[in-house]
Amino acid sequence: MNTSIFFRLLRHTAPYRGVFLLALMGTILIAATSPIRPWLIGDMVNNYIVKEHNPDQLLFWSMVVLALLIFEGLLQFSNAYFSNLLAQSIIRDLRKRLFKHLMSFRIRYFDRTPIGSLVTRVVSDLEAITEVFSSGLMDIAGDLLALIVVICIMFSMNWQLSLLTLAPIPLLLFATRIFARAMHASFQLERQQVNRLNTFVQERLTGMPLVQLFNRQEAEFTQFQEINKGHRQAHINAVWANSIFFPVVELLSSLSIAFLLVYGAVKASGTSKEEIQLMYGEIIAFVLYVNMLYRPIRQLADKFNVLQRGTVRAERVFEILDTEEHVQKENGVSECDFQHNIVFEHLSFAYKDDDFVLTDLNLTINQGKTVAFVGATGAGKSTIINLLGRFYDYEHGHIRIGQTELKEISLDTVRRHIAVVLQDVFLFSDSIHNNITLWDDSISREQVMAAAKAVGAHDFIMNLPGNYDYDVGERGGVLSVGQRQLIAFIRASVYAPEILVLDEATSSVDDETESLIQLATERLTKGRTSIIVAHRLSTIQTADEIVVLEKGRVIEKGKHAELLLLDGAYKRLYDKQMSERN
Repeated sequence: MNTSIFFRLLRHTAPYRGVFLLALMGTILIAATSPIRPWLIGDMVNNYIVKEHNPDQLLFWSMVVLALLIFEGLLQFSNAYFSNLLAQSIIRDLRKRLFKHLMSFRIRYFDRTPIGSLVTRVVSDLEAITEVFSSGLMDIAGDLLALIVVICIMFSMNWQLSLLTLAPIPLLLFATRIFARAMHASFQLERQQVNRLNTFVQERLTGMPLVQLFNRQEAEFTQFQEINKGHRQAHINAVWANSIFFPVVELLSSLSIAFLLVYGAVKASGTSKEEIQLMYGEIIAFVLYVNMLYRPIRQLADKFNVLQRGTVRAERVFEILDTEEHVQKENGVSECDFQHNIVFEHLSFAYKDDDFVLTDLNLTINQGKTVAFVGATGAGKSTIINLLGRFYDYEHGHIRIGQTELKEISLDTVRRHIAVVLQDVFLFSDSIHNNITLWDDSISREQVMAAAKAVGAHDFIMNLPGNYDYDVGERGGVLSVGQRQLIAFIRASVYAPEILVLDEATSSVDDETESLIQLATERLTKGRTSIIVAHRLSTIQTADEIVVLEKGRVIEKGKHAELLLLDGAYKRLYDKQMSERN
């Protein structure tokens, strides 16, 4: 077990010291009171059954034993309640911290990390950590204390019987060590297989239209069977170790009882009847102690597995929490006037190493104007959008809003003043209203409706069942591509940004919907700085300036008519699209 990870987990109990102490107190009291019962029962047998038959005293002490059992039951209830309260409080805090940290990551991190893997960490891994505090840590502490108390009482009663009872313990310790190693290896494999399975299922369910479109159902199912087989084998490895270890424990506990009985039989020969009778109580007490001795040892191994599983999963969670290189820092100026020109100066950018997507880009976008970017796939159009939205940060060159460097402006300020409508519109499984406001209670229904009317989407929404309360389903799947685009337009409009970015907003719609979106674009871009990235050149002919990109460089710029007269790259793109549409 990774002790550094374990102690790091323990530090998370600090805000809940009171609950932790109550759970620990219950654990200590259970460990101290439980071993008293066998001693009392042995004493009752000797004093009130063997030496003298005293029903009244026997009944009285039987009531004492019953009271002890009830007291133990109450302690166990209290211990279970406070242990689970502690566990759930810690996991709630960890889950909040982990999710908040994930939301601070740059898009670059999500480009390289499978979403299924992150879901596993936020859900499954944290659930495994819960058991560390609810049934692992406290149970181990209680079992260790119970072992110490039981052994002390046994030696105080009869050291010879104690040594006989403990004779198989070295074998048990050896078996436990082998078991712990086997379980650690199986937990590592289980962790990998759970992560692999979650990632596979998440990706295939998300990409189900693609799977069915290319008739990949059988091939994907075959691959799923192989992954599922590995997942099953990882769990079987753990079950196999358990199935060997626990019978060994039962065998050794039976061996201890056998030693006691043999010792009693040998001791009986040549011993007076009175001395033999006095051994009855001790033998009965020691038989009860054997169960109390081996049960904690057996549980210790089981709870140690819980600790190992929890620390292995915690290691994965802390790995994310310790990741800082992809974190978007919330620093910079919070006040900036976005009613200025956007200036790109000697801007170069690469997503990976020195594979530059933009190279020495120099461009000025005048305030209040609409500028369109066109070019072949990979020319760098979407990269400019990513940099403006600060989904990625540039290292070479400058992007300025007026005289203020974009990187010096706080992220919150950038996102409030620059709105982006992406090509692949993402909608949550919720109402249209909530997808527009993103659960911002400060935005009223009247504001949403006014924005919808402004972009020409109010009529189609009113025709839906429930109107603005209509549930769009997962990722907006019950709406058409054009309808999702219009909702994204409303979302951008209602936040009233100074700078609007439309990233290929009409690349996947029919001609009728394109007309609606063009009308919405004209209304939305009026009076604000707007940047449009589009493949359909028919949508940008009215732009104040069209910038043609090729391999991350500006090769042409001007109005639509001016670029056609140049008879260059833009003219070739335009002619090609016109011929395809005809």
